[in-house]
Parts: sequence; structure tokens; C-alpha cells
Amino acid sequence: MVEGDRHPEAPGSGRVLTMSTIAFTLMFAVWLMFGILGKPIQAEFGLSDVELSWISAVAVLNGSMWRLPAGMLADRIGGRAVMVFLLLAGAVASFAVSFANSYPMLLVLAFLVGFVGNSFSVGVSWNNAWFTDRRKGFALGLFGAGNVGASVTKFIGPAIIAATAGATYGLGVVGGWRLIPVIYSVLLVVTAVAMLVVTPRPDRRPGASKSVGEMLTPLKDIRVWRFSLYYVVVFGAYVALSAYLPAYYVDNFGVDLATAGLLTASFIFPASLLRPLGGWVSDKWGARRAMYATFFVMLAASGVLMMPNGHIVLYQPNGTTQEVMHYTLGLPLFGALVFVIGCAMGIGKAAVFKHIPTYFPDNVGSVGGLVGMLGGLGGFFLPPMFAYAKVMTGMANSTFAILFAFTAVSLVWMHWTIHRMLHAEAPHLEDAIERPARSADTTREETHV
Repeated sequence: MVEGDRHPEAPGSGRVLTMSTIAFTLMFAVWLMFGILGKPIQAEFGLSDVELSWISAVAVLNGSMWRLPAGMLADRIGGRAVMVFLLLAGAVASFAVSFANSYPMLLVLAFLVGFVGNSFSVGVSWNNAWFTDRRKGFALGLFGAGNVGASVTKFIGPAIIAATAGATYGLGVVGGWRLIPVIYSVLLVVTAVAMLVVTPRPDRRPGASKSVGEMLTPLKDIRVWRFSLYYVVVFGAYVALSAYLPAYYVDNFGVDLATAGLLTASFIFPASLLRPLGGWVSDKWGARRAMYATFFVMLAASGVLMMPNGHIVLYQPNGTTQEVMHYTLGLPLFGALVFVIGCAMGIGKAAVFKHIPTYFPDNVGSVGGLVGMLGGLGGFFLPPMFAYAKVMTGMANSTFAILFAFTAVSLVWMHWTIHRMLHAEAPHLEDAIERPARSADTTREETHV
């Protein structure tokens, strides 16, 4: 490790934060590019909604399952080396997507492209090594704002697809949706080169002297698994909705793909750009308060979104019927509520990761890797859950019933844990609260007995 560990303004910390955030933003865009490419792919290959959901799901799976070892590796050899490797590996896989000619091939290549999603735990470990506790919440929140990369394809994708359809370029590259992965592969290589030039050497390696067993020991703590569930709600569901919402808007509101991309971006932007604010709030008022606010807001918004459109039919004694209480959730209100959920997720994602260096300061790579892995896996299994729930119930808004259920379980577990901790630490307060207040006369009488 280099000198200056105790100073957040130590030379190099700003460059690490800047380059890691740029790289993470780009790799997040690549990781979730199938959300907007899905509709053209579905049309070309004649896929069902369930088949389409698995393309995004396998990409999310591979971008989640290696987060634990990736975070540990970053602690051991330095985040710089691991991040550069992910950029170059992603460039190769992304370029290959342009030449997919069958559904099985698409699944394999989507899985390989998804590997870049593991950059999150690498970046968390890397930035944690360069910043002190006083600024870690903000620094990790700012890095995590790279989630906004999920909106990049939503903005540029439809325009590029429409403008280049039918065109042919060198090396067998064609226009339309197949051009997007090629563009991303070039950007990934450029970013890898820039990272090698800009970021400081030698890198910081907080886990260089630790054994694998020492790094894994904290994973026995139940708090790690509780934080992971929180992250499924605020990040896994974010990833799932980022990939799922474009098709949802097209199918349920009849908008075109470009409009669906913009509407989805209105969810992605607050869920990403408010992450630094979430880190600041967690630093100032505590991550626990931020999590309470996150869960309550998400419950309220998803509770409205999951209500089915329709009406109540009243049967009168004379045999006639009357339809009352018509309810339809229009596009403006739907978009506003999804935006609110995005705001809550942006705060909540930072709050979850504020817990980790607070409770596990010497094992951020392994603990952050596991929490990120399980949260990312939520982004893997939720899209198929959304698709199957729609098939089983016939209601598209069953998506938000699933989100409501996961949020409710997380809130109950968190509140129960906090209540139990308070009782264990100060049981006398419970007696003071439960016992009725006594008057001064009663107190004097007891004193003289």
C-alpha cells in the first residue's frame, strides 16, 4: 500500500474514482444493452416474451455470479488490473454479439457479455481502498451512479438502429441493432487504454496479505445476508426493471421503442444519479434511516402500480347489473410512480453499501462482493418471474406485486432486527415505555410506606 491512507485527498484517489466511474458506466450500459435491443432481436428471431426475457437474464446472471471472487481479487491484486481485464474481455464478447445468427448463440454471447457486470464489486473494493471512512459513503455513491449507464442504450439505441438499418460496414459488420455492440466494443478498448495511462501506480491492495479463509470469514454473519436481501430490492429489481420496462411500455401503452426508451430512462436516471445523494444522506443521518425511507416509499408506489385495471360489477335484485369504481392507471401516473421508485432505489443502493465498510471495514471486497452478487442475481431471476407471473395471471402489473412482496419482507426483517437489537442493548427502556406514568402523589405515598 502507498502512503496517505488516512487522507481522502491523497494523490490518485480522484483519478481512481473518475476512471472507475467512467468504466463502470460504460460496462453497465453493455451489461444491460439487451433491454433496448430486445425488441428488434425478438422481431428478427421470432422469440416469445419468455424467450426474450432469458437473453437479458443470462447476461445479468454472469454479471452477478462472479462478484464475490472479483471483489476479493481486487482486494488482493488491486482494482486497476481487474477492471482493465473486465473492459478487454467485455470488448471481445460484445463484438461477437454482432454476428449472432441463432437464439442459442444469442444466449451464449449474452451470457459472455454479462461478465462486465462484475465490475461493480471491483470498483467498490478499489474505491474503498483509496478513501477514508469520512468520505466513503459519498465516494461509493458517486461510483455507483455509474448505474446510469443502463440508460445509454435507451437513448442512442433506437436512433442508431433506425438510421443504420440495412447498411453494411467493414469486417462484416452490418447496421441496425447489430451495430450497437460493435460501438460498445470499441469504447471498452479505448477506456481500458485510458485507465492504464491515467490511474496511479502502485495500486492499493488491502487484502494482499490475507488468506482466502480470512476474507470469507465475515460471510458467516447473518447481517451480510440481510444486507443482500436489501440489495435485491434496491438493485436487483432496478436491473430487472431497466431491462423489462421498455417492452412493458411498448406492450401495455402502445408507444414506440424510442419513446419506451426515454420513459425507461426516467426511471434509470434517478435510480442512478441520486446514489451520491444517498451516500451523503447515509453519511449525515445514518444508513438505517435512509433504508426506512426507501422501503416505505417503494411500498407506497408499488402498491398503487400493482392494482389491476378494471371495475366492480354490482348485481341488483331486479336482475340488472351496474359497473362502478372504474380504475385505469394511465401512462402519466404510471411513469410518475416508476420515477418515484427510481428515486427511492437511488437512495437505497447507496445506503446498503454504506453499511458494509461500517460493519466490515477490513473485508469490503468479500462482503461487498457477496452483497453485490446476490443483489445482481435478483436482477437475474426477477425478469423471468415477471414474465411467468404475467403468463399465469394475465396481468402485466403482477410485476409490481412481486416488487411489493420483496420490499415488504425486507422492511419487516429490518424492523424486527432493529427492535430486537434495541431490546437487547437497553431492556430497561421497554419497561419505562410499557409502565404507565405515575403521579407525584403516588410516588410520595410509595416513599412513605
